[in-house]
Amino acid sequence: MEPWRTGITTSDEKSIFIRGCDIVSLMTQATFTDTIYLLHQSRLPTKEERRLLDAILIGVSDHGPAAPSAAAARIVVSGNRRSLEAAVAAGVLAMGDAHGGAAYDCMQMIGEGVEHARRESISIKEAAGRVAEDAKSNHKRLPGIGHRVHTVDPRTRVLFNMARASGVARDGVAFMEALEEAVREQIRPLPINIDGSLSAILYDLGFLPPVAPLIFIIGRVAGVTAQVMEERTREKPMRVHIPVIYDGPPPGAVK
Repeated sequence: MEPWRTGITTSDEKSIFIRGCDIVSLMTQATFTDTIYLLHQSRLPTKEERRLLDAILIGVSDHGPAAPSAAAARIVVSGNRRSLEAAVAAGVLAMGDAHGGAAYDCMQMIGEGVEHARRESISIKEAAGRVAEDAKSNHKRLPGIGHRVHTVDPRTRVLFNMARASGVARDGVAFMEALEEAVREQIRPLPINIDGSLSAILYDLGFLPPVAPLIFIIGRVAGVTAQVMEERTREKPMRVHIPVIYDGPPPGAVK
């Protein structure tokens, strides 16, 4: 069997190194967010980059017990009180295309839109307008746009303002803001949600699209662990009762 290759971590009898950085130095001089950035970008972030990634992780950390990841985790711990890791894993498994996973598609859309603008020598605003027009014509949902609870996602403006203040905001932020405006004019007012804002900033920071849902997972796991502990400590086992209406064949109808 060929040996596995990694450029992430190595160790010897006395030391552990992450991307060439001594883990003891990281433990005493860096933050967890620094280390996340280092793991994925092979360098430590600037203080502005760290603060932005920190804000993203905070922004996705929790959205209440009704979010799919929290609900799944709470149902599992309601029936399996001793295996908290199983409940957290269930929460992670509930994240996907409709819950946190849209950021992958959103980053791809941003990249394609920005590349289209460069290739066709048009403005980002015009490129975003074409994306909105295509979505309207083909009745497609746009990743990173719209929210089932918020008419304005409070996290988006905070992240974008921080990105501008730190000099990070570039084509990614510009594209999503132009897309929001185009959607408002061509379809109806819909806000940039957290998937859209974190995707824009991660794009401007140089991350690849698959990293976007992974960042969501890293942040949301913190909230899932709290949801699991609340369910375990405040609620009775098997307390979740889901209303069920049977609409299949009448009993005895199938012989």
